Amino acid sequence: MTPSPLIRRRLGFVLAVCVAAGSGASVEAQVLGADFVADYTVTDLGSVAGLPALYGGLTFANNNTLLIGGNANTEPGRIYSVGVTRDSANHITGFSGTAGLYRGPASMIGEYNDGGVVFGPGGVLFTSRWPVNQLGETKPGSTDEDKVIDMAALGIAGSHAALNFVPGGFAGAGEVKLVSWGGGEWYSGTLSPDGFGTYDLTGVTRIDLDTGTPSIEGLPGGPEGFTYVSGLNPGFGVNSMLLSEFSAGTVAVYSMDANGDPILSSRRSFLDGLEGAEGAALDPLTGDFLFSTYGGGDRLVLVSGFTQPPPPPVPEPTTWALMLAGVVGSMMLARRRRQAPRG
Repeated sequence: MTPSPLIRRRLGFVLAVCVAAGSGASVEAQVLGADFVADYTVTDLGSVAGLPALYGGLTFANNNTLLIGGNANTEPGRIYSVGVTRDSANHITGFSGTAGLYRGPASMIGEYNDGGVVFGPGGVLFTSRWPVNQLGETKPGSTDEDKVIDMAALGIAGSHAALNFVPGGFAGAGEVKLVSWGGGEWYSGTLSPDGFGTYDLTGVTRIDLDTGTPSIEGLPGGPEGFTYVSGLNPGFGVNSMLLSEFSAGTVAVYSMDANGDPILSSRRSFLDGLEGAEGAALDPLTGDFLFSTYGGGDRLVLVSGFTQPPPPPVPEPTTWALMLAGVVGSMMLARRRRQAPRG
């Protein structure tokens, strides 16, 4: 079977990078953007022992255990776990031991894994699946995805590549945000419990990131994993999104609008000179930004200098429902009291 144009594009990128590395070609230096160079430091943590090449998305299972995709974008892809080592200030310095399959040697979690690997409500692990345009959900304790959503059926362009949840205290808190590679189509949706410990993805809407043009605008640069950072961190100014741009070889910063979506015109460079920027995660202890690369010496890169911890997680969907019910109930009770006759 002939690979699709998107697959050929992804594989062509990896081949080009590998040829350059094998020929001894110099690799462009990693350069922080002008607004961040004075406050942040970049550390190349290198490759993870035991983790197959073609790194995918990543997240933290706990303070000292990292989850990351290997054999990304392929059917043999899986999610692996590895411990991290830290210095006296709790910044990550490397990895402890050898990576192993997350939840044991029989685990099947992470087929076709891509830039989106993130825990959501109920402790469910959500995994973006590229190029098959799917979203996997794995409940706590399971060794395979308990649910796989066909994203094409929801109107999401091929192929879905990454997702995250807008954290508490941010505009749009609780919403699911999703992106496709390589058209950069951006979507917003919500989760609804399906009664089996997993979730339906509902209300999916494509968002026009620049309403001043006739076409529906998405994100440039071949977007992959993204995460959210507080505006109180140096150089950010407002609550923002950090986005790994696979095709452009950069990490970009976007300010967020009132719905938790990136403002296209606000794009700034956070880090340039990369090869296949893929995943995106924040260290739960320090708030440091950690991302993976796909191909070309698969490795993890850490950016330190953040002064604020990661934003708080979003409430469970049921919690939102209870909060809404409580507000509505209070309003109805107040109305009844106002209408009650006085004795």
